[in-house]
Amino acid sequence: MLITKPQSSEYNAWYENYIRQTPEGNILELLTQNQKNTPDLFRNIAESKANFAYAEGKWTIKEILGHIIDSERVFAFRLFWFLRKGDAPMPSFDQDEFMKNAHFANRTLKSLADEFAAVRESTLFIVREISEKDLAVQGIMSGNPVSIRALLYIIAGHEIHHLTILKERYL
Repeated sequence: MLITKPQSSEYNAWYENYIRQTPEGNILELLTQNQKNTPDLFRNIAESKANFAYAEGKWTIKEILGHIIDSERVFAFRLFWFLRKGDAPMPSFDQDEFMKNAHFANRTLKSLADEFAAVRESTLFIVREISEKDLAVQGIMSGNPVSIRALLYIIAGHEIHHLTILKERYL
């Protein structure tokens, strides 16, 4: 099933950048390819560079990967919740508060890369069960409506966004 990009009415405008960065094509294939490609990218970064941040107050390479993992967990749970017809709105999450309570500096890049692959595998199990009818299902996320289709693109686009920053400013 080809899953087209969501209409702007399917998500909050704040997510437009992520959706715009996601290429046209098979979103399931992209998520599957990146289950290997993203961990491989991080595994090829020397551990001696893993705590590097390009400027004061910016996240380290480990923190970027940890943030991608945390965010995917949150977005995938929201997707799962709406698929199962959870009717309660899903709350916002503050990425900076999450980062304050994370301990990514104590981890290796390899362990974070392995965790990313595992989290993505879990996401893919959920995504593979989505029907064409499910794509239009909507729920409330951070006070705004969002569709299942949009969440798929948000997951992929969020990852692409941070990988672009990593390549441009860190590597």
